[in-house]
Amino acid sequence: METSKDPVDAIIEQWAAVRPDLDTAAMEVFGRIFRLSRAMGDRMEKAYTRFGISRGEFDVLATLRRSGDPYTLSPRQLSGTLMLTTGGMTGRLDKLERAGLLRRSPDPHDRRGLQVTLTDEGFRLIDEAVGAGLAAQTQVLSRLDDEQAGQLADLLRELLGGLD
Repeated sequence: METSKDPVDAIIEQWAAVRPDLDTAAMEVFGRIFRLSRAMGDRMEKAYTRFGISRGEFDVLATLRRSGDPYTLSPRQLSGTLMLTTGGMTGRLDKLERAGLLRRSPDPHDRRGLQVTLTDEGFRLIDEAVGAGLAAQTQVLSRLDDEQAGQLADLLRELLGGLD
């Protein structure tokens, strides 16, 4: 597959001109990962905006949906899964509850606790939104064949595993 030069190539060439002693191989990889992440983040935000939600709100609804029937988690479980502070989570829950996409109720097993449950409207919306997000991702990934996409997924998994 023939590839054209991208902005990262220009950065690498500039470094080579002023600091030929640097090994910029890592910059070539992570510069592209960073740019891809930013570009895809923007595309995902655009895909979810059609549904009246942000990426952060999508994450809350998607976490509830993935949890399976009855689509209920505690705010603490949601915060832990999404790596958010409880304050950040409260703001998202407030907005999503006002929109009728989830409801908070007392936890029957812990009188001090709350449960967050996806409403029928939230269930419908997240199922549509996840489809739209996957379509945006699939469109970009279609530049690679199935084998290349699988190799890339494996390589990225290996890199992420090294961070733990």
